[in-house]
Amino acid sequence: MSTRRDFLRDSSLLGFGATVPTFLGRTALAAPAADKAGAKDTVLVVVQLTGGNDGLNTVVPFTNADYYKQRPNIAIAKDQVKKLTDDVGLHPAMGALAKLYTDDSAVCVVQGVGYPNPSQSHFRSMDIWHAAGTAEALTEGWLGNALKKQQVPAFHLAGGNETAPLALAGAPVRVPSITSLDDFKLKTAGATGADNAVQKGVITSVANATASSAKPNNLLDFVSRTQTTTYASSEKLASIGKNYAPKVPYPTTALATKLKLAAQLIDAGIGARLFYVSIDGFDTHAGQGGAAGAHANLLTQVSEAIGAFYRDLAGRGHKDRLCVMTFSEFGRRAYENGSKGTDHGAGAPMLLVGGKVKPGVVGKQPALKGLKDGNLVHDTDFRSVYAAVLNQWLGIDAKPIVGDGFKAAEVFAR
Repeated sequence: MSTRRDFLRDSSLLGFGATVPTFLGRTALAAPAADKAGAKDTVLVVVQLTGGNDGLNTVVPFTNADYYKQRPNIAIAKDQVKKLTDDVGLHPAMGALAKLYTDDSAVCVVQGVGYPNPSQSHFRSMDIWHAAGTAEALTEGWLGNALKKQQVPAFHLAGGNETAPLALAGAPVRVPSITSLDDFKLKTAGATGADNAVQKGVITSVANATASSAKPNNLLDFVSRTQTTTYASSEKLASIGKNYAPKVPYPTTALATKLKLAAQLIDAGIGARLFYVSIDGFDTHAGQGGAAGAHANLLTQVSEAIGAFYRDLAGRGHKDRLCVMTFSEFGRRAYENGSKGTDHGAGAPMLLVGGKVKPGVVGKQPALKGLKDGNLVHDTDFRSVYAAVLNQWLGIDAKPIVGDGFKAAEVFAR
């Protein structure tokens, strides 16, 4: 008869690799079966624009003469702007999101978001956004703390050697960083395909035999059932990509690939509700460009990736479950610099995309007069946006996470 030590050795939970999340076993044990749809709960996808996105050239105040005086080389011409209101519009590279705004009423633009006494350090400011706090030592993230309140499957969709963000730190179960659905495959050490097949067969047969012979409520029984259902769920997830046909084509960019992976996991019905992705390159100190150039290329990637993601999921009946939220650690200064770029600033916009967001522009466009040390003065504290996302979207009490005094911003349709 197999002993507990034999079972753990032979089945080797470590064989699944560090990328297979613990929730798979729990979810499979709690849910009917690995191939049944999960709960149709709201989904949050956070898109981090790393480096400090230039808010003034993202949401352009095209009727403001000061904007054109302060940016003689990189300002966006009025006739090129994708108009949102009579006063502001999106950068011309953001046509996909502009279309969602006008045709689908699926975009909410929150103007002038920041926090008091903003840091100009990438690392410090990013930590503040991730932790939703300004304490000197920040060790847990706002999403990690949210997961303490509501334990649901969450993913960091990474590229290359990206490390998990501070925003997810503090979760009761480590949030996995994955790059593809292949990360869910059972890891075996066979030298050939035949060897791998034999090893998989041993794992499942030992787990099943042990489960059938173990006494109820026995630790070995629990481990074997968890192992078997985790294996089934992993195989299910690893096979999703083979049969997934997007409703619209995705661009071939890294961000779009991450969001396509998120769409596959959402549509798989495993109950996943939190996703975190990032795109780097927004530290545009030199050669930023205007309607074309480095910044325009980044905004094109963001707009087209989110646009395809939304339309893909909308075509699958998920648009009212979905909220995509963009943020950056800070904005840029109002005046362009001598290198035809922009330096670290404050008061930048956030975008929310989904079937239930409040369409339109929320908050005030930061004034271009009365700058503080050359920086725009923020109108909305980012924790008010977080409060709305937590309270109204995820159903989690925001106060213990963001603190007192942050009224939820009006970013969702009532």
